[in-house]
Amino acid sequence: MAVKIRLRRMGRKKAPFYRIVVADSRAPRDGKVIAEIGTYDPNTDPSTFHVNEELAKKWLSNGAQPTEVVSKIFKHAGIEK
Repeated sequence: MAVKIRLRRMGRKKAPFYRIVVADSRAPRDGKVIAEIGTYDPNTDPSTFHVNEELAKKWLSNGAQPTEVVSKIFKHAGIEK
């Protein structure tokens, strides 16, 4: 089972809010998730995010692959592979 760390869209129309989740790569974007490890809000200036570093490092060490946007968020949070 390939596991990805990606964004799950929440919020209302034209006002997105995202949760950083761990999910099976075959699951739909807003479908079933394994774990929620943080949030990302692009509507604020500057964008805000909160990441549970302990869980993020655990999933990265277990082989979960972050998407491009999540990799950038992790880089700003100081979380490296």
